Amino acid sequence: MPSENLAGRTIAGYELLERVGEGGTAEVYRARHPERGPCAFKVLRTRLRSDPTAVKRFLREAGYGARVEHAGVVRTYDYGEAEGLHYLALEWASGKPLSDLLRSGPVAPELASALTSQLAVALAAAHGAGIIHRDLKPENIMYDEATGRVKLLDFGIARDAELPSEERLTRTGFFVGTLHYVAPEALSGELVDSRADIYSLATITYYLLTGRHPYSGGTPRELFQQLLSEPPTPLNRALPNLTFPRELEAAVMHGLERDVARRPATVTDFAAEVAAAVVAPPAQKRGLFTAFRKQ
Repeated sequence: MPSENLAGRTIAGYELLERVGEGGTAEVYRARHPERGPCAFKVLRTRLRSDPTAVKRFLREAGYGARVEHAGVVRTYDYGEAEGLHYLALEWASGKPLSDLLRSGPVAPELASALTSQLAVALAAAHGAGIIHRDLKPENIMYDEATGRVKLLDFGIARDAELPSEERLTRTGFFVGTLHYVAPEALSGELVDSRADIYSLATITYYLLTGRHPYSGGTPRELFQQLLSEPPTPLNRALPNLTFPRELEAAVMHGLERDVARRPATVTDFAAEVAAAVVAPPAQKRGLFTAFRKQ
């Protein structure tokens, strides 16, 4: 049953202009605030207002997002309850989800490296604030093609790194929606740390470079089993007409190590390995870009 469209109302000082998106748990409005200007206004869906777990998860997202202050992370302005509604007011991020860019196929290695570096710095800010994102995927990244900048959003299933016993408030259907980007240890029921975000970032880098995922399971069940028991497809075997230097393949596959201890120590270490492989000596670099062909 569709929720009431709140466009045209003013809630907690935010004028809701139009509904721009909705999911299973929340609706998002383009809004305006007299002091903050354009905003995104997220509202918990009506049917979930009486669900304590859903409310706790929603407020947790707000609290975690508010702890991270970085230009690469969508800023949290305000959150709370007003007129019986649980809401979250966010910075309005220009551009489109990174997933829209990926629909056109692989991007040039230089762009893939630049986006990886930006995301790594944003994730490092979250990790520095004690937050593990756990749901890093193209749909949760806004990309502004005009500026080339990305912004990370959606801390809905993030976890506090300092609270190992924190209850898991995972969304119903979480693995179905984001399985391609989930670290294997998360599927095994282990308590993940920041290196799970490294794995997810490496998966996005792989996808940026190839237009494919490291695993190709046709169904969620097949994909689940592959993630738990099989190595990812090597970067240079993703597509027959894409060839990258061994250094770049090694850097990406390093982030995709199933063994957590074998991955780079931090997200910025991973991005630095990718950048070093792309910014190669002239002869190597020439070979890299002549080998690259868009699909």
